[in-house]
Amino acid sequence: MAKKFEEFTGSGTFHRGIHPPERKDFSAEAPIEAIPTPAEVIIPLQQHIGAPCKPLVTPKQEVSYGDLIGDNEAFVSAKLHSPIFGVVQKMAVTTLPNGRHVQAIHIKATGRQFTVEEMHRECMGGRWAKSVVGYDPDEVTQAINEAGIVGLGGAAFPTHVKIAAGKKPVGTLLVNGCECEPYLTADDRLMRDIPDAVITGAMLAGFAVNVKDIIIGIEENKADAIEKITKAAAGTAVKVAVLKTKYPQGSEKHLIKAVLNRVVPLGGLPADIGVAVANVTTMVAVARAVIRKMPLTHRVVCVTGAGIVQPKNILAPFGISYRELINFCGGLTKDAARILSGGPMMGFSFSDLDMPLTKGTGGVTVLTHEDTKKEKETTCVRCGRCVDVCPMNLVPARLAVAARHRNLNMAEKYKIRGCMECGCCAYACPASIPLVQLIRVCKAMIMANKSNK
Repeated sequence: MAKKFEEFTGSGTFHRGIHPPERKDFSAEAPIEAIPTPAEVIIPLQQHIGAPCKPLVTPKQEVSYGDLIGDNEAFVSAKLHSPIFGVVQKMAVTTLPNGRHVQAIHIKATGRQFTVEEMHRECMGGRWAKSVVGYDPDEVTQAINEAGIVGLGGAAFPTHVKIAAGKKPVGTLLVNGCECEPYLTADDRLMRDIPDAVITGAMLAGFAVNVKDIIIGIEENKADAIEKITKAAAGTAVKVAVLKTKYPQGSEKHLIKAVLNRVVPLGGLPADIGVAVANVTTMVAVARAVIRKMPLTHRVVCVTGAGIVQPKNILAPFGISYRELINFCGGLTKDAARILSGGPMMGFSFSDLDMPLTKGTGGVTVLTHEDTKKEKETTCVRCGRCVDVCPMNLVPARLAVAARHRNLNMAEKYKIRGCMECGCCAYACPASIPLVQLIRVCKAMIMANKSNK
């Protein structure tokens, strides 16, 4: 049986937060299926936190599946590999859903490609040895670096850097299986479809960081995943903590609070309090990299929402377009109104369906006109609801005022950097003020102001 949160130091939840409609029923029962190899892929050189990759290929060069095409010369960066067999085209520039314009490697598919059955078996099939016997910690770290693994929960922080940064004493590896964002089910399906791979990756990552405890935190609304992961963890050092369902439980700071009752200091990192945090999807990638010597070329992405004809959880190559992902799900419904890269709380709205899928994108949510109905924005009445729900204990209304008046000093005074842009404040605001958008703009102004000095 999974251990209830009462058996851990934490209470199984955190202060504040919200309970938005989950809407996971669209795709939760759709098993992971591989998408056919696309005719071309566009691989951005920067799809992770840190410095962009240096391209290692030139136009007209032939590449095979898994070939290294971008190297991480900087420490905080991640390697890139070709997800298909093909020929490199001229260097391209692409736009990401967050609005960034980045250089990219354009590859056209040629020759025989993996079938969907072969790719599914390559990435997810077979047995997973739940043991670290025969491995060396440095070997594990090196394999993670060579595979180009980043945090696949959305942060996209290079995983080898997180492990190497564990020079501070880290006693606990906390694996995030909460997937608290409404609609999205990719992590849930991975835990249900290949739980042994999750456990194997967690054991290897924990071994590399030299932790004493490995805990997988899962919200109680994922009963099947809890059962499968608990069964897979039997006989290993991995423990399962069943947490209360609340948004944003999947935030690393709030996950740490819920399970361990520790607080990450403002501006600090989990390592400062002896914890390393990783996503369950990242753990699967670690298992593939170490045991099967496979680079990170594909990920599971959830394409969901009432605006999708047939929502699915798809094993897809990086660089495939959003258009192809949506078409694989039967296309958009007639009343589709808004497409989000990610979920409705923290995702980015976009309209160019030819943008490429990147490592940090675990979902595509399509909302209908009914879903996007919004009350007209009115004046803030200082009701305090944004403060009541803010999991970071900030005053979002004050930050919004600072943003509107371009008062950067005021924004800094009210700890704008502590905002994780979770969207709780905007969700609770009765005046329909776009609090998150205003805070994002203010953060951008602060960054621009610092770079100009």
